[in-house]
Amino acid sequence: MAAPAALDTGLVVAAHGRHVIVETPEGTRVHCVPRGKKSELVVGDRVRWQPTGDGGVVEHIEPRRNLLHRQDEWRSKSFAANIDQLLVLVAVEPPFGEMQLTRSLIAAAAAGIPAAIGLNKIDLPGADASRARLAPYRAMGLTVLEFALKTDPAGAAAVLAPWLAGRSTLVLGPSGMGKSTLINRFVPEAAAQVGEISQALQTGRHTTTTTTWYWLDAQRQGALIDSPGFQEFGLRQVAPTELAGLMPDLAAHLGGCRFANCSHRHEPGCGVRAAAARGEIGEQRMRLYEALHEELSAPPRY
Repeated sequence: MAAPAALDTGLVVAAHGRHVIVETPEGTRVHCVPRGKKSELVVGDRVRWQPTGDGGVVEHIEPRRNLLHRQDEWRSKSFAANIDQLLVLVAVEPPFGEMQLTRSLIAAAAAGIPAAIGLNKIDLPGADASRARLAPYRAMGLTVLEFALKTDPAGAAAVLAPWLAGRSTLVLGPSGMGKSTLINRFVPEAAAQVGEISQALQTGRHTTTTTTWYWLDAQRQGALIDSPGFQEFGLRQVAPTELAGLMPDLAAHLGGCRFANCSHRHEPGCGVRAAAARGEIGEQRMRLYEALHEELSAPPRY
């Protein structure tokens, strides 16, 4: 194998199993496979590769700035790397889940990735109730962007475009929140790209579960990354002892506990629980913390 510096460079813009699409600096997309049996490639990876007869072989993965994991019932698996920011998309209808939102924000914090919440469908009657639900997140210092993608696309673009410009943004949102609408508003050719990637990876309809990188501009400065087909971020990379520090409202009260190894669940003299008793941390947030702490403390099931 040639030294990495002597190989062609590229960006992984789609991945399915062992097969990936690598985009060259000139914009050409090449169907590649990794060298060896094990594939650790994810969308967003910067790689070194070399051409073969009908595609290419990835020989080296450049060091990652960050890495995100997805989780199914049994295990966590990495799926995206080198992301600049995360947009967690929620909507007035259908109601969003606090646990999924919390997991997303913790995963971003653990990876060192700035995150914002996008509240869609603010034209619906329940908008004020949704704003109230998100008020604690604003109080933690999180950015909450509000828009109505379908009924006011120009207004949504005015809110989102400056925040998206020049950055690679992973968009996360369960069904019904408007993620497909957002992708199609900012990348009109997204459906065509999915078709081309599907054909190149020979995945057919399975491409709907494939993470995909879309450029927002001809200069390839900003990008949207869509990863459909999974419900939750994996948090197995987070130790239970790290969890409170990744939840801003709990983190603000760390250091006030009697015991250095306090789990903030039952120990006497806990500064976090004292803050919760004073109403400085919401009851729902403490319940979420306790559920996640229990999950992360349990032995893996695989």
